[in-house]
Amino acid sequence: MNKPSVSQHDAHRRQAYDEPLWWGLFSAGGVCFAVIMPAVILFIAVLLPLGLLPAEALSYERASGLLFSIPGLLFIGAAVCLPLFHAAHRLRHGLFDLSLGNDTLNKKVMYGLAALLSLLALGMVVAGMLN
Repeated sequence: MNKPSVSQHDAHRRQAYDEPLWWGLFSAGGVCFAVIMPAVILFIAVLLPLGLLPAEALSYERASGLLFSIPGLLFIGAAVCLPLFHAAHRLRHGLFDLSLGNDTLNKKVMYGLAALLSLLALGMVVAGMLN
C-alpha cells in the first residue's frame, strides 16, 4: 500500500509554524521603534542642544552608568534588537514579494543577521556591566 503524498499546501503549512514568532517580533520591533526613537531624538537632538536639559543630564559618566545597567540592557533590547527583527522580517517579505532568492535561505540569513547583531549589541552592554 502506497503512502499518500503530502500536498504542497500541507508542506507549506508545516513550514509556517514559526511564522507567528517572526510576526510577533516584527510587531514588537515596530512598536518599540515608533515609541522609543521619537523620545530619544527629542531628548538628544532637540532638547539637549537647545539647552532645555542640563548639560550633565547626558554626561559620559551618567550615560555610561545608565547604559551599562539592567535598564540599559532593556533599553538596547527595545531600541536596537527588536527593531532589527522588524527590519529582518520586512526585508524577508520584500524579497519574497519580489521573488528574489529562496525564502528558506532568506529567512535564515535575515533572522540570523538580526540575531547575531542583537547578541553583539547585548553582549557589548553586558561586557560594559562587567567592567
